[in-house]
Amino acid sequence: MSVSDLIGALDAIPKLSAAAAPAASSSNSVFMDAPDWLTETYMQDALRDFYGDQRIKITCLQVHPALGKGENYGGVLTRVKAQFTRRDGTCQIGHYIVKSTFESDEFARNAMEPYDIFNREMNIYEEVLPKLKALLHEIGDGEEIFAETMTVDYDRSVLIFEDLSAREFVMPDRLTGLDLKLARLVLRKLAKMHATSAVLNEREDRALESYDRGMFNRHTDNYAPCFLGMLQAASRRVAQWPGYELYAEKLEALLPVYMELGKRVFDVCPGQINVLAHGDLWTNNVLVKYDKETGEAENVIIIDFQYAAWGSPAIDLFYFLNSSLEFDLHLNNQEELIHYYFNIFSDTLRKLSFKAAIPNMHQFHQQIQQKAFYGMHTTISIFPIQRNVETADADFNALMQNNQRAINFKNACYGNPASQRIMRQLLPKFEQEGLLDADQ
Repeated sequence: MSVSDLIGALDAIPKLSAAAAPAASSSNSVFMDAPDWLTETYMQDALRDFYGDQRIKITCLQVHPALGKGENYGGVLTRVKAQFTRRDGTCQIGHYIVKSTFESDEFARNAMEPYDIFNREMNIYEEVLPKLKALLHEIGDGEEIFAETMTVDYDRSVLIFEDLSAREFVMPDRLTGLDLKLARLVLRKLAKMHATSAVLNEREDRALESYDRGMFNRHTDNYAPCFLGMLQAASRRVAQWPGYELYAEKLEALLPVYMELGKRVFDVCPGQINVLAHGDLWTNNVLVKYDKETGEAENVIIIDFQYAAWGSPAIDLFYFLNSSLEFDLHLNNQEELIHYYFNIFSDTLRKLSFKAAIPNMHQFHQQIQQKAFYGMHTTISIFPIQRNVETADADFNALMQNNQRAINFKNACYGNPASQRIMRQLLPKFEQEGLLDADQ
């Protein structure tokens, strides 16, 4: 995850070389669990490059972890508050989020390496999102969708963003899920992102089709221990429920084909509408600004593009709708929300003069239903992780390993009443739709 708005121009994002040797920190600076390289010198250089002011001097720096355990598995997030003086003598306070890799964890680094998530995300923030924003401006749409990037550092695989918490954006409650109004806000912005990406790919000679390393892909199975381990834990839990023995057996029987079924979701289908999918769109990857008086959501920002992939809009729709909604919406409102998304998606395509065929609602529904496995996968194997409340062992290694600690963590995910409740409701539906069949 990351945080902020979108930068206005491609060349406005400075690139840093590796930081020089750390300088002594100001006596007013506080560092709590910060990466070793994240020093005053590093932040000062970043600020100087971003503002084009080589006389910026940090006078106070506060650095501390941005999230707790179990809130993010895709990198290290650090919150920074910097007080600094400018060339003209004025004093300024800036709030930033620094996103970096698991550089000190060799296992996590090796597991993620084939997905190339950090380089891809940096490239998307630097090259792709500004162009999507420009396309919206082309049709007079100035809606803020993405996060503003202050620094892209390829040498250290680091992104620095404005910390949107200073603008009163917050992360919604992942344990409760999103209400109807907030879900529509997210889907409206997702529809515009998808539509502009389809147009950009068409105008720039298939430039986005190289993003082919989503959660499931044809290049690596490194995340199989997570997906298969969660499936096994689900089967163990379901087997304990009277009357659910058939579903437990079917979940277990999916193990040999599970990764292939996931890859088929991410396979591009020629002749169908394809987009740059976010790839990991759930509660913790949106930031929300709430109205102070009513408490209702009034704006959202989509963040974190590590798993962006070219493919069906179904990737994001099924993942978001089966991971991030309130219980009743999860069960009863998915078709309504897909229809809401589609109207904005198709309208934006038409406004941008998309040349390829735009499917009607019936055709679109048929296309995404070919990927319905992903809705089942998200409900059974992802939702329990995202609603997990047992955070003592909640880390990347617990997801990806097969040792006893990892097995205990995965089992604990299914002890959550929220996960059990949604699975009890939807397993019969998935079985009726053939989504638990190994030969689907």
